[in-house]
Amino acid sequence: MKIVSWNVNGLRAVHRKGLWAEFMSLKADIICLQETKMEKEQMPSETREMPGYISLWNSSKKRKGYSGTAIYIAKQYADKIKEVHYGLGSKEFDGEGRLITIEFEDFVVCNGYYPNGGRDHKRVSFKMGYYETFMSFIESIRKRQSNIIWLGDVNTAHEEIDLARPKANSKTTGFLPEEREWLDEMTSIGYVDTFRYLNPDKAEAYSYWDVITRARERNVGWRIDYIFASEELMPKVKRAQIHTSIMGSDHCPISVEIES
Repeated sequence: MKIVSWNVNGLRAVHRKGLWAEFMSLKADIICLQETKMEKEQMPSETREMPGYISLWNSSKKRKGYSGTAIYIAKQYADKIKEVHYGLGSKEFDGEGRLITIEFEDFVVCNGYYPNGGRDHKRVSFKMGYYETFMSFIESIRKRQSNIIWLGDVNTAHEEIDLARPKANSKTTGFLPEEREWLDEMTSIGYVDTFRYLNPDKAEAYSYWDVITRARERNVGWRIDYIFASEELMPKVKRAQIHTSIMGSDHCPISVEIES
């Protein structure tokens, strides 16, 4: 089974640029999208309802054309869905369409677009509150199903190896000590960064680049998109990749392959 995650930074724009077909060449069984910036009904039918897949959407209720998540699931796995959760069950955090969680018969996939703290740090407290609420949410699910994948645009680089200029960004949201400490805590309770586990020393491996400074051309990037797996599931994780050749967003897709 192949799971792909991508912050598309506007799904309609990806489709309009003619880049959707190249992305679909990754041949994923489960496709998790973040920052869709749209309602499901706004997509062309050939992308909204793709042959062989079903799709689930969580769009922002607070602000149209903002945030949002979606998941496409191959039909052979769609038949194994037990339950779907939209959001965290929190009035404070669920208005922006940031989370979809699917409980299958023998595993869980949680697709999230985690908040950005903002250039002025005004949303750092909101972000940290979201992180803590998410931790409680995913741990409650883990009590009944230990095989968990949680993924998406986490909006934090964990270690210095995960961004091109760690010292220059030590006071920038996305690399603040408290943001990184939350990822430390998540790993300490048994969630494994699949890419770093399989590529422990791989440097200059990023998933996001600033568009204004044309940072992608120089690979001055950040690895802020992750696929985490619970320790219980890790024996089945066989491959983790960053697909830098796929264009259309300021992020690129990432993927993991799991033994079915």
